[in-house]
This record gives sequence, C-alpha cells and structure tokens, in this order.
Amino acid sequence: MSALQAIRITLFYVLLALSALIWCTIGFFVCPFLKFPARYRFINVYWCRFALLLTRVFLNIRVRITGAENVPATPCVILSNHQSTWETFFLSAYFQPLSQVLKKELLYVPFFGWAMAMLRPIAINRDNPKEALRQVATKGDVLLKDKVWVLIFPEGTRVPYGTMGKFTRSGAALAVNAALPVLPIAHNAGKYWPKDGWAKRSGVIDVMIGAPMYAEGSGPRATAELNDRAAAWIANAQREMGSIVTTVDTGNPV
Repeated sequence: MSALQAIRITLFYVLLALSALIWCTIGFFVCPFLKFPARYRFINVYWCRFALLLTRVFLNIRVRITGAENVPATPCVILSNHQSTWETFFLSAYFQPLSQVLKKELLYVPFFGWAMAMLRPIAINRDNPKEALRQVATKGDVLLKDKVWVLIFPEGTRVPYGTMGKFTRSGAALAVNAALPVLPIAHNAGKYWPKDGWAKRSGVIDVMIGAPMYAEGSGPRATAELNDRAAAWIANAQREMGSIVTTVDTGNPV
C-alpha cells in the first residue's frame, strides 16, 4: 500500500467517524419528533449516502448494479451475502425503510446505538439462539406488515471474499410465514473492502439483484427449499462476478 493510499484511508475513517457522531447526535434529539419514514431517511438514508460518497471520493470504490428492475413494489425479505460493512451502507440507503438484525448490545452505544434504536431494528441476543429466532420471526412479521423491508444476512456474520457461509433459514421462514417472496442479492464487496483489517482497494463493486423468489407451498419443507434456492442463486451470481465460492460453516443459527 502506498503512503498516499494510507492517508486517503485514514481520512476516510476519520470523516466517517466524525459524521456518524454528528449525525447520530443530532438525530437523537430531532428524530423522536419525526414519523418513522422521515426518521429513517434522516438517520439511515442520508448518512449512508454520505458514507458511500466518502467511499467514492477517498477510496475510489464505486458500484455497478444489475437487476434493479427485479425489485418488487411491495417490501419483502432481502437475503444477501455478507462480506463487509459496505453492503450495510448500500442496502440501507437503497431500500427504505429497512430493518435488519443486529446484536442488541449495539443499541447501548451512546448516541449511535440510541439513534439505531429509533430505526426499528430486530435486536437479538446471539447467546440465546432459540430466543433470537423467535425475535426474528415475530418482529420481522410485524415489520413486513408495516411495509418495511427486512434485511437478513443468512450467513449470520461477515465471511471472507471468495467464500460463502452456510445459509440459515430464518429469512426464508419469515418470508414463507408472511406469504411474501425473498429478494436475493449478491455482491463482491469483500474484494475491495476486506472483512478484516482497515486496508481498502479501489474498484467497482458488482451488485446483482435477482428476481423475487416465492415458496412452493408452506411449512418447513417449503422453507428449506426456498432457502436452498436463494443460496444457490447467490452462489451462482458470485461465480458470474469471478468470485471463487467455497462454503464455510459460520456456526450462526440465526
């Protein structure tokens, strides 16, 4: 890594941290008086767009989207592979309003966590998998009925670029119970924004959005089939991007 690149990455992180502090502090005092859609735009959409702007300007990381025409008019369950922080920024800004699963401990972080708590997240206790699954099912169903997109990373955690974690069924089960489709999304963000470390590579991140997938029936068997179908599509999409996909066990049941 060149000295110039190191300086650009450092500036990116400093500005990202400062913007998060300022944005979340203001949001903490302003957003309680806003209705949820406006609150979501103020906290998540505008700040995530700013984070993506910093990514383009300082890291020279851009995005190329294919399949945008596949996004349904009615919010549903989004299933995406998970390699970095970048896709969290991107998906939070692209789909609105959107809720996602996160560790409940994050909500205790001053200002940042307090602001996130106002975005109707599905905050779970990862130390209690059974309770976490119930929370995803019950809270996710309420959110979908309120026309809120629900983002699920079925791998449960970020995995290194070139690999793919085992898909859990919570997202597919949520879609089946709500009689809604899953929207599969694949990307190669980890190629430019690695899972570990602070180094970044300039380039164009590919995001592929697939056609909505509906379950063929109901019950556990239909859930498993839908989950496998979505996982296969995301794996094939990553292969089309040039990623060498292998499967790893993330050990996460949610």
